[in-house]
Amino acid sequence: MQVIQYRRALHRIPELDRDLPETLSYLRGILSPLSCTLSSPIPGALCAFFDFGRPDAIAFRSDADALPITERTGLPFASVHPGRMHACGHDGHMAMVLDLAVWLDQQTALPHNVLLLFQPAEETTGGAKDLCQSGVLEAHKVQCVFGMHLWPELPAGVIASRKREMMSRSCEVSVTITGRSSHIAKAEEGLDALAAGVEFYRRAAALEAALPPHLFRLLKFGRMESGTVRNAVSGKTVLLGSLRAFQDEVFLDLQQGLREIGQQVQADTGCQVAVHTNDGYPAVWNPDALYDRVKNLGLPFLELEKPVMISEDFSWYQRHLPALFFFLGCGPSPALHADNFAFDESILAKGAAFWKQLAGAF
Repeated sequence: MQVIQYRRALHRIPELDRDLPETLSYLRGILSPLSCTLSSPIPGALCAFFDFGRPDAIAFRSDADALPITERTGLPFASVHPGRMHACGHDGHMAMVLDLAVWLDQQTALPHNVLLLFQPAEETTGGAKDLCQSGVLEAHKVQCVFGMHLWPELPAGVIASRKREMMSRSCEVSVTITGRSSHIAKAEEGLDALAAGVEFYRRAAALEAALPPHLFRLLKFGRMESGTVRNAVSGKTVLLGSLRAFQDEVFLDLQQGLREIGQQVQADTGCQVAVHTNDGYPAVWNPDALYDRVKNLGLPFLELEKPVMISEDFSWYQRHLPALFFFLGCGPSPALHADNFAFDESILAKGAAFWKQLAGAF
């Protein structure tokens, strides 16, 4: 199948962030002969516009960047770039949208014009936000955007989505506590950064646990470093964690709560407490009206029971205009971002067929 050939060719040439010259060259090679107009509104992006003479357009998005991972799949079409790998399925995403492009080229009439978005920097700084700000969606009168991600936790070939909460808003949490080290025999001369770190952790856990159970959220710390030797009061503690939620107000309340805990622990212990959170991506939140409209078309997709605590910069499109995100099941396969991530390539035909049905019926 052509879609598999596309995927294998792209899998061999993974590139990072916004520096995607080989990837863009390959995409242009497939798209240039087709009846579409190509543009590059931001560095690392490629857009293909198919004009069917309609007053507005719908858009289909694929991310295009890879990860700084050394591939260990053993595949005959494995990465030719050491230390880089398509370990998150973006090669498959591009292949499905390319297959859609070839189909679009064969159509004479569709309900809407179609804009295809090949976007950089999903794994790094959020290329979706820059693409939204470029004006390309307004220039082509795009009414809504659709996206899809390979998903190992679903049966092979199953397409799924859900209303509202789908993928979480997230940020990294870094807490640095500076005390004063002293010999443990003279602990009263020190300021115990380890004890302060434990207290910060305890209060942060209580902050998250106090929220109502129906609110999807996560606040966890995966790493704690403190002290130098067993017989000295710790002079420094570092806590590294992650905050995830779906509603902005829940997310911001937890962020503010962490800052207040830092101030309280500092006042109680005498240690200096610095709490830092980065921006992260907004939540992927599928709007009711667009979800219902697609569902009423009779397209074959399932409704997810619960959202997932993983982030995706597709959320920036949803902050800009109506946009709907789907998962495409990989079946049993290694985890995303694993150095041996691989999947049953036959699922790509099902994903591409879904895109064609949606473009033809929406």
